[in-house]
Amino acid sequence: MIPPPESTPLPRSFFDRPVLEVAPDLLGRTLVRRTDDGPMALRLTEVEAYAGPLDPGSHAYRGRTDRNAVMFGPPGHAYVYFTYGMWHCMNIVCGPEGNPSGILLRGGDVIEGADLARERRVTSRRPHDLAQGPARLATALDIDRALNGADVCPDDPAGSPFRVLAGTPPDPAAVRTGPRTGVGGDGAAHPWRFWIDGDPTVSPYRAHAPRRRATGRAKGVERNA
Repeated sequence: MIPPPESTPLPRSFFDRPVLEVAPDLLGRTLVRRTDDGPMALRLTEVEAYAGPLDPGSHAYRGRTDRNAVMFGPPGHAYVYFTYGMWHCMNIVCGPEGNPSGILLRGGDVIEGADLARERRVTSRRPHDLAQGPARLATALDIDRALNGADVCPDDPAGSPFRVLAGTPPDPAAVRTGPRTGVGGDGAAHPWRFWIDGDPTVSPYRAHAPRRRATGRAKGVERNA
């Protein structure tokens, strides 16, 4: 039996393109998460692009570190980071190896394993907010730093916690773009957040609000990917 087109895994070549091409093309795709408790799946509805050394908002802007090393590797791998001492967020590395760009997964609709997501997101009040925002998405799908570097384009699906399927991309007329959430400085105006218009799982936009030290002086922006 021929599988339906929407269940076809995306090849690594899909991610081996410029980040601003891949990011809007990820909308409507299905992220599959294999957990010990059972499978989960999420239809992506909101993402943000980060362009490495060209982008002051990127973790890779100042070069390679132990934290961001995965971004400098081959495309189609997960870059997972811990932020504000509380939350994990997941990106997918794209572009050629050595060009550290990535796409932050900001929001999606849990289409399989919603019961598991609710167990992890006990404060969620409505189905559409289970994965509404990057920290909620990672929590709902049980994503943490142990998954940093995981292959999302594995030859053997049983050997990776992730896959990305073709899914059901939206009508191009429904794709919107605007400034990234919480990014300040020189990258604040980049219209590199992409979302599906009208989808309830898209997170509210929030402009960057500088955190301050105890002295009242502005602290540096927390870059996203």
